Amino acid sequence: MQPPLVLLNGIGARLELLQPFVDQVDPAIPVIRFDVPGVGGSGRPRFPYRLSGLAVLAQRLVTRLGYRHADVLGISWGGGLAQQWALQSPRFCRRVVLCATATGSVMVPARLDVLSKMITPHRYKDPLYAQKVAANLYGGALREQPELAGRLLGALPSSGQRWGYCCQLTSGAGWTSLPFLPLLRQRTLILAGEDDPIIPPVNARIMASLIPHATLRSYPDGHLGLVTLADVLGPEVSDFLLAD
Repeated sequence: MQPPLVLLNGIGARLELLQPFVDQVDPAIPVIRFDVPGVGGSGRPRFPYRLSGLAVLAQRLVTRLGYRHADVLGISWGGGLAQQWALQSPRFCRRVVLCATATGSVMVPARLDVLSKMITPHRYKDPLYAQKVAANLYGGALREQPELAGRLLGALPSSGQRWGYCCQLTSGAGWTSLPFLPLLRQRTLILAGEDDPIIPPVNARIMASLIPHATLRSYPDGHLGLVTLADVLGPEVSDFLLAD
């Protein structure tokens, strides 16, 4: 039986954001999506959490759905969670896809003017603001079509979102995957946008050099290329997961 693909989203993003990508995934691959605590339809967390705890939560969810193995795709912040999960559960996580992501607190950072826009979830609540910052924040297709940002990001429910966003920000404080990347044994596909202001492409090259069974694929788009270039990346990810 084909293992499911578990999607781990970026910071503050609802599961619906990746719908264009899901639509392009091969129907033979079951897809599992969920909102982390404090985001979208999930309840407000009582206490802050760490990536290691979220990895346990995600595995319990997939196990409860009846699966003994899974492939995992993490984009941006979710890529850090995917790396942590793959390390903690090498037998459960079969294959790994890392998109527009890096190695945590030890990485080649974005410019300060980009990072400053990531401090709050305002872009998810105000479509006009999302459109205003889209070009400099996300790059790629959104440089020419910033109006897509308001439509893609949508408006999040206000209840608990600021606390949930804060929990996501702090969950990886001091965390880095650099020491353990050589220990990952899963086949790994690394997807990197050539115009990604949030995650400079050099980070993908660093990860590809450290993960033993990694393949690097650069694409001509930005941070949200998994969505804006879904018709290309969806089939490529599917081929990677379905290959023997």
